[in-house]
Amino acid sequence: MSYLVTIGLEVHAQVNTATKMFCACRTSFGDDPNTNTCPVCLGYPGALPVLNKLAIEKTLLTGLALGCGSPEFSRWDRKNYFYPDMPKNYQTTQMDFPLCLGGGVPLFDDCYPTDARKSIKTPNKIVRLNRIHLEEDVAKSTHLATTSLIDFNRAGTPLMEIVTEPDLESAEEAFAYLRSLQLILHDCDTSDADLEKGNLRCDVNISLRKNESDPLGAKVELKNLNSFSAIRRAIHFEIERQTEELNAGIPQIQSTRRWNDELGETQLMRTKEDAHDYRYFPCPDLLPIATAPLLETVRKLVTEPRLAKIARYETDFGLTPYDAAVLTADSHLARYFEATADPSIPAKKTANFLINNLLGTLNEQSITIADCPVTPEKLRDLLTLVENGTLAPNQAKEVFTVLFTSPDRAPKDIADDLGFKPTSSGDLEALIDAAIAANPNEVEAIKAGNEKLLNFLTGQVMKAAPTKPNPKTVTDLLRAKLL
Repeated sequence: MSYLVTIGLEVHAQVNTATKMFCACRTSFGDDPNTNTCPVCLGYPGALPVLNKLAIEKTLLTGLALGCGSPEFSRWDRKNYFYPDMPKNYQTTQMDFPLCLGGGVPLFDDCYPTDARKSIKTPNKIVRLNRIHLEEDVAKSTHLATTSLIDFNRAGTPLMEIVTEPDLESAEEAFAYLRSLQLILHDCDTSDADLEKGNLRCDVNISLRKNESDPLGAKVELKNLNSFSAIRRAIHFEIERQTEELNAGIPQIQSTRRWNDELGETQLMRTKEDAHDYRYFPCPDLLPIATAPLLETVRKLVTEPRLAKIARYETDFGLTPYDAAVLTADSHLARYFEATADPSIPAKKTANFLINNLLGTLNEQSITIADCPVTPEKLRDLLTLVENGTLAPNQAKEVFTVLFTSPDRAPKDIADDLGFKPTSSGDLEALIDAAIAANPNEVEAIKAGNEKLLNFLTGQVMKAAPTKPNPKTVTDLLRAKLL
């Protein structure tokens, strides 16, 4: 028997601030263990927290980008249970009055796994959000054979917990949700959202039921998921596990399971506590905050939604849906494209060069577009040389290769050094006439309809030319003379 699958996600995204949530310690990644600590984040008696205003503003900005509302006042609470990775043994978080409520995350079609894009059940589905609250991250635990190591550098880092409603129905939708959310967080510049560095983590809640009218089944929470592929595989495994047990008459209980990536299976950790087991109460050290003034500060920072940007690129620039989707998949790439675009150059040609040449070179060099050495202005100058006929597309690729390693040079100077100089019209005419005179058989075949031989004559002219004129210009002149 098959069952209806219901999935909800709890995503923890570190806010990319320079300091921690309640103290001035650095939040940098990769520092020596336990070096970014102080009495506040180590929980010393008498040490009092101070709110990180920027972390609050970035969380509210994320909420605005996702269509969330905010209560008039927001408050911090203490969440109490045994915390082996928090020296205070409680977490400062938000329960009753989080910063953001409601909203939703659109599932971009190109964020689904490649093998699932042809079978998307609901294109551009929007997954409803329950809330986004701001809290402090815990320390990083490393478990060895007989001991555990604790690094408190991460403890106290501002952490957004983004909680969905149970709107997801498959591992592929969960995958798309995380990819889509990651793009939005990057676009807002509120979180680095990098799973490998641990600043984006996800807990998955899964339940199965027979019919739509039945209440949701027992919720099983999956933890220790540190990659998109692991999340997808863990959900598939858990659906199969619960299905087999339900068909065998084994009821499910609310529990927490960990994903063992090596074995490819989930393993029971504990039965799940309910909210009352956490013993929430308002934090006595932190006053509630009024959200309205902060919202007005960040509202002007809300960026254009990606779907709106895709539509604009198709309408204003005449790009294909594919090109628009690729260029908007990275906010840095979208800004680079718009800075490069020029009315004198067809936008499609600019997009093609970015997608086919620039991105390929960046990938080969393991460089992000944000760190690209070639400025949009220099790339525009290069594309202008193509558009005015100075360079052929293949010649432009050669110039770009040099430009990438020598970004201070002018594309025109590089082209000249490579010999890509226009030949004077008189000299070019003479070279073309000489090639026609030297190849009568090919000329007759061309006149008889074999236009492929124009490439042969173009090659003869290019060999004889003292510089390297644009092959297209040569071919066009040959065609005009012979056809």
